Amino acid sequence: MSHTSSSLVLAPAQLAQAISNPGALGTIDAYIGAVNRMPMLTAEQESSLGRRLRDDNDLEAARELVLSHLRLVVSVARQYLGYGLAHADLIQEGNIGLMKAVRRFDPDRGVRLVSFAVHWIRAEIHEYVVRNWRLVKIATTKAQRKLFFNLRRMRPDGHTLAPDQVSDIARELDVRPEDVSEMEVRLSGGDCALDAPADDEDRYAPIAWLADDSQEPAQVLARRSMDALQSQGLADALDTLDDRSRHIVQARWLADDGGATLHELAAEYGISAERVRQIEAAALKKLKTALADRQPDFMAA
Repeated sequence: MSHTSSSLVLAPAQLAQAISNPGALGTIDAYIGAVNRMPMLTAEQESSLGRRLRDDNDLEAARELVLSHLRLVVSVARQYLGYGLAHADLIQEGNIGLMKAVRRFDPDRGVRLVSFAVHWIRAEIHEYVVRNWRLVKIATTKAQRKLFFNLRRMRPDGHTLAPDQVSDIARELDVRPEDVSEMEVRLSGGDCALDAPADDEDRYAPIAWLADDSQEPAQVLARRSMDALQSQGLADALDTLDDRSRHIVQARWLADDGGATLHELAAEYGISAERVRQIEAAALKKLKTALADRQPDFMAA
């Protein structure tokens, strides 16, 4: 069959939308039916298209290679349905892996695209599952990832593992027995909401039992020191200024009526507004130094 015959199944616009969003054809079943009708390529056709893409950057050739292997993505994605993620989302991520494989495919290596692409498809789906599965979003190690994708299959009937089974699995996967036991517990656990349901305000939720850091001794002392620094410490620092500088700072920054302007203070003292600004800047610098020097004393108190 000619390599252009696949365009009879879906129009180009439909195809682009369906690859990026498998639900675009209406239902996931409609998408699967459509990709299963895509014609498969012979080895010769596949090599020819691969050379066109590699040598001429022929995007039409890339499209044909992707189309003919969409059914492979569906098949691989079906193996990951046990993680509670939507089949369409798994297929979408697998399609990304397929497109990456097509871009890197070298027909002269003597390996069919299906053998090469399956690793890229699985890798992309693996990453998607890890990003979205509650148990392995944070601090996932290589051993945990290996166990996550294999332990469900290796547990007999999903029952709790006996010590000898834990040892056998650890030896087969080359991980520590304690890693196997930990992942078994995590896979057996369920999600727990921190907040109580909106329609049940009287019910205590786990968030109610979280520690309140604000009452820790260090936090209490820090707040007391800051309060003292902002009251008595500021008053003592203002006393280090001369009368004019202190009045300018108080009028500009500590007045309840919003503060005086530079021009108002310039008229009061018979100097320029620029001179008032210079006095203010020098006073604020002196205040900052005085407060910084006094802060260790308040912290010690």
